[in-house]
Amino acid sequence: MSRPLKFLHLSIFYPPYSFGGDAMYLYRLLNALARRGHEVDILHCADSYHVLEPRTPTASFPNHPNITVHTLRSGWGMLSPLLTQQTGGTWFKTNRIREVMLGKKFDVIHYHNTSLLGPKAILLEPDYKDFIKLYTTHEHWLVCPMHVLWKNNERVCEKPDCFRCTLKFRRPPQWWRYTNLLEKCLKPVDAFISPSRFTRRMHHERGFTRPIEHVPYFVPLAEIAQPAAGAPPHARPYFLFVGRLEKIKGVQNLFTVFRNYAHADLLIAGTGNYEAKLKQMAAGMSNVVFLGNMPQEKLRALYRHAIGLLVPSICYEVFGIIILEAYMQRTPVIAYALGGVEEVVEESQGGMLYRTPEELLAAMERLRTDSALRSEMGERGWRKYNERWTEEAHLEMYLRVVDETARRKFGALPWDAAGRASLDFPPEPIRQ
Repeated sequence: MSRPLKFLHLSIFYPPYSFGGDAMYLYRLLNALARRGHEVDILHCADSYHVLEPRTPTASFPNHPNITVHTLRSGWGMLSPLLTQQTGGTWFKTNRIREVMLGKKFDVIHYHNTSLLGPKAILLEPDYKDFIKLYTTHEHWLVCPMHVLWKNNERVCEKPDCFRCTLKFRRPPQWWRYTNLLEKCLKPVDAFISPSRFTRRMHHERGFTRPIEHVPYFVPLAEIAQPAAGAPPHARPYFLFVGRLEKIKGVQNLFTVFRNYAHADLLIAGTGNYEAKLKQMAAGMSNVVFLGNMPQEKLRALYRHAIGLLVPSICYEVFGIIILEAYMQRTPVIAYALGGVEEVVEESQGGMLYRTPEELLAAMERLRTDSALRSEMGERGWRKYNERWTEEAHLEMYLRVVDETARRKFGALPWDAAGRASLDFPPEPIRQ
């Protein structure tokens, strides 16, 4: 009979010390596992977070009682992640990672964003053998020093030229990438996971040879709020953008359409290092409104009343969790046809894709003027969400990968009583 499992997850970012949707996905996954009785530890790196944000985060992200959070603080500040970035080693983080690994007997050790933990972190192991090791490709770090396949800080990468590209980003070159270190460090990984078929394909096209399982992201159904009473949150009809304000997110390309668009406003929810530049570009455009960071309950109302969610990313997005959040409010999506975002919209038929400003404008006008079409696409997105991207659907796929990986590695499940009896492992010690 199977028992609840013990998971150790490792990632440089974990809320509130985090940026972006992949950390939010990890938060949701860990709490979903914990609610089902599994014991979950998460090890993340505050030093890495503070490389990008010197202030201590103030947002609140409560965890289930079955979750134990281990925060790495080396005392060396930015020097610790810099040494890791340059050498691939764990350095000042090594002893603490080992201490956590030996603190209890884990069944699953799962790596996520590990760039500033270092590839050598994947080689660290406890003193027992009956566990499996997983790695999820939340970005393209395994095949791209810049993580995002964004070449020379200008365009999507059509052909690798990593040394020159790194210099264009004003980052120090990672000399270890020109050795076999990464390949050596990835050998102990028993299974790789990708949130999209697109990202899996990109890894294989860039020379990554290991099999990769496809397990898409999810958003818990419990995060849906009841429809808000009263008026919509904005006086005029509007389209919505949600996300980090960076060049690769493509918000600047929306201004071409909205500069002469009188029928609806563009609401922009989010902050980032490109925010000041965007505000400068939008100067004088009364139909463009910057909202800053918005709490989730206010975002839900913004999604619900929007004509549509605009996803103009000009980079290779891995997935696009914001699309699921829109679908949960039965709001359709208009997305630039690229990367994992294109895959999600095509699979759901819950929106439209565009490649030119003219196609974007045409799609906006179709949704604005055809309420029946907007409702139909919103319903398609909602149905596909329920079929494919709920917590239950995700955990079924994720735990199936866990079990199949263990059977492939050991021939049976080490955490199953009958399976363990057939394996050459000593009985588990009784915990006091």
